Amino acid sequence: MAKTHLYTGYVATAATIIQHYDGATPLNDFLKKYFALHKKFGSRDRRQITNLCYCYYRLGFAELGLDTTERILLALFLCSNDPHEIISELRPAWKENITASITEKLALIGYPFSIQNIFPWQDEISEGIDATAFAESHLIQPDLFLRIRPGKKEQVIKKLDAAGISYTQPMQDCIAIANNTKIDTVIELNKEAVVQDYSSQRITGFLQTIKSEISNPKSQISVWDCCAASGGKSILAKDVLGNIDLTVSDVRSSIIHNLKQRFTAAGITKYHSFVADLTSSTANIKFLVPDIIICDVPCSGSGTWGRTPEQLHFFTAEKIDYYSNLQKQILQNVLPHVKQGGYFLYITCSVFTKENEEVVDFILANSKLQLIKKEVLIGYDKKADTMFGALFKHDEKFTKYTYIE
Repeated sequence: MAKTHLYTGYVATAATIIQHYDGATPLNDFLKKYFALHKKFGSRDRRQITNLCYCYYRLGFAELGLDTTERILLALFLCSNDPHEIISELRPAWKENITASITEKLALIGYPFSIQNIFPWQDEISEGIDATAFAESHLIQPDLFLRIRPGKKEQVIKKLDAAGISYTQPMQDCIAIANNTKIDTVIELNKEAVVQDYSSQRITGFLQTIKSEISNPKSQISVWDCCAASGGKSILAKDVLGNIDLTVSDVRSSIIHNLKQRFTAAGITKYHSFVADLTSSTANIKFLVPDIIICDVPCSGSGTWGRTPEQLHFFTAEKIDYYSNLQKQILQNVLPHVKQGGYFLYITCSVFTKENEEVVDFILANSKLQLIKKEVLIGYDKKADTMFGALFKHDEKFTKYTYIE
């Protein structure tokens, strides 16, 4: 009876949090503030309640008509792969099937459930994505991925082994570990390895294509990471291309400040940085004509919602067009800076066609760039994000760009 009361309390608290949460801030930040105001919850209580909240949002748009308490328990059942005490106590009929497949679990719950309803924009996603598999992947917490930096593999592996951390290596220099691993106490982040998703690491292939085409690999290559954000692509470019003259920019000054700290840890000391709103035609970027422009544009983030399922829950279809238009505004101001013979690398962490293939068509229609390759970087089968990349090269003199509405 005591356990039933405790677990019922966890579910009730999660339901209260869900009732008051509006998606305006990241769920993780909202939970921290909630627990700071309600200090009666110990660390174990916080973990249990936090997991219940995240499971609830992992259902996306499926079964929204259910009572919140029932939806929380259903989500916990579908998202759990190991025996769970709350399910055992509050839904004992399900406890023997907690390790079953999703299909088997759905046969037990007693009412129709459509996996596709988790992610309802099935007709909006890029070609090559398995819509059902992608929707189902939201029920699973993605892994944490590390990219081992050049020359650091042996020491990183030794440290992981010494700390008893279980890991897999899905590809060269890529480490996958449990998402809740306290890795910053084990290795020197940014110096020895960077936290970078599996699909993001596959941008290496685009950079290697550029590297293979460079006629004089010993010459210094100028690279502008124009929407730098956390700087992961800049560090990747440095590691793949070697001798680069790096420039980074972002619309937020706080990002540039944080980049300086990260670059210091990564050993990148020579670079240029500035703040710029690239949606504005008055952005002060006239002086830039680099060999390579990396444009990891602001996007819906729909390929990463397995990590932040609350964003899936609060997303509306109108935002697809919003981000697509935002990307085109940025491109209108950035594309003229691709030099003759230079390269343009377009990246999103979106699964939507309007942010991916349709923007590629926009670039081709409004520039003299030629498409070298494009690829949906599928990660949902690896407990990772799904991204999109397209690489272009300029071989002719520019003509005037015309923005397409």
